Parts: sequence; structure tokens; C-alpha cells
Amino acid sequence: MSTPAGAAVAAAVACAGRLGLTCADPRLLSDGVNAVVHLAPAPVVARVATATRLLRPDVSRTFGREVALATALTAAGAAVVPPSDLLPPGPHVQDGLVLSFWRFAELTGEQPTAQVAGRALGELHEVLASLPAPAGAFLDTPLEDVAVFAATGADLGARPDHVERVGALLEAVRPRLAGPSGALHGDAHPGNLLGTTTGWRWTDLEDTSPGPVGWDLACLRSTGRLDGRAAVDATPDPLSDADLEPLLLLRLLHGAAWSQVVASRDPGYRRQADERLAAAVAEVSRSVRG
Repeated sequence: MSTPAGAAVAAAVACAGRLGLTCADPRLLSDGVNAVVHLAPAPVVARVATATRLLRPDVSRTFGREVALATALTAAGAAVVPPSDLLPPGPHVQDGLVLSFWRFAELTGEQPTAQVAGRALGELHEVLASLPAPAGAFLDTPLEDVAVFAATGADLGARPDHVERVGALLEAVRPRLAGPSGALHGDAHPGNLLGTTTGWRWTDLEDTSPGPVGWDLACLRSTGRLDGRAAVDATPDPLSDADLEPLLLLRLLHGAAWSQVVASRDPGYRRQADERLAAAVAEVSRSVRG
């Protein structure tokens, strides 16, 4: 187990213990920019920010937004993974790490089709439309993430000329972003739609921000896990690629920035991350010139 993952597991167990829940068999479920830990045998999962802090200095804000939105969606009957009902969901700080607690969901291993993903996102948006948007500026989560990368990306190992170019491209794309602002999932790709024993459930609402529905559609359209265009077309109000273009450009920059965070922890991913950043810079540059 890597040092960040080990620290995340220890922090999750310690925080749960401090709140009265003893964990005898912690299990690391995933180790990405956040670590996900099942506090077995209890039906509680901890999400612990590890590499997340490299682009989000104030992780408590995004974790807090996620818990608040998931709580409201659960109360409204939306198909999301709920916050824990055995522990205060948080966010908490333990040993310098920010974490939150969620109900354990038994996974089936089933992967969504394009049609399933599109319909599920449409159903989520129907409930989101009844909720107030989170406090904050328009699309502040992706815009701030990319801005932080433009200032610090070279420290993650990214090519300095590409990092500098990302900053210029962000300012070129920003004025083109528009649309009615409401509550969003924020990172609505199929990997965040889980097949569980109780049905399809959305998870990982950490990227939520005030913004247009088109941002979630752009996240779904950009996926490489399935036919993104078919998935968008399966939503109740699909938008064309032309209508989504500015949001798709921002998604390219956003995804490339986070790929560099992953590469900073996993040298084996470096080449893929660098290729992704170079491709994003080239494609957004072409669109901006056009």
C-alpha cells in the first residue's frame, strides 16, 4: 500500500473511532486523487482527500458541497449514494486529511450503457432542478481547478510551455461559457454511475458547482468509456456538439489538468498524461483560433 493510501486508511479509521465507530477490517476500495475506504464490517465508506489537494487547496469546501448536495438529493428521492447515517458525514479533518463518510453500496459489477447513462443523468437533473444551486460563482469548481493548474502545473511535472498555454486558453474560453445556472452533478461521467444491488446510483458529487446543465452533458459527451454522443442523445434535452463546444473545451482542459495530478503520484501514467495535456492544448488552440 502506498504511503498516501496508508495514511488515508489510518485517518479514516481514527476519525471513525473518535466518533464512536470501531473498524476491525478496513479495506481500500480505490486509490485515486481521493482514497475510498470501506470501514468493514460497518456499512460505512470514507472518502479521503489525498492528491485532491494539489489542485484544490480548500478541499473542505468541495467536500462540504458534496455532502450537502447528496443529503438534499437523498431526501428528494434521487438515485445517489447517500451520506452515512451511522456517522456524521462531515467533512472532517483527521491527521491533516479531509474526509467524509458515506453509506456502503454493494456493487454488481455491471457497467452502464450509453442509454442507461443518459436516462440516469436526465432523471438526476430533474431532481437537481428542484434544488437551489450551491453558493459560489458560475462553474467555479472547474474554472478554479484549471486556474490553479495554470499557476502550479509545472510543479506536478507538466511541460512548462503547456502549462503556460493552458492559462491563456482558459482566459480565451471563459467568456464563451454561458447558460442558466443551477445545481449540477459536476463530474457526470459513466464511472460515477454505479451499478448497485439497489439500482443505478450516482456518486462523487465533489465537483458540483453553480452552472448550466450543459456542463454535465459535456462531461458525459467527453467520456471514453462509452459512446458519449449516444449518451447525451438519450437525455431528455440533448444539446448538439456545437452548442456544447465551449463547455467541451473547458472539460478538455479540466481533464488534462487532473491527469497531471494522477501522473505526479503514478510515474507509470506520465506518458499518457503528457499526451492528454498536449492533445487538449492543441485541440482547444485550434478552436480558439477558429
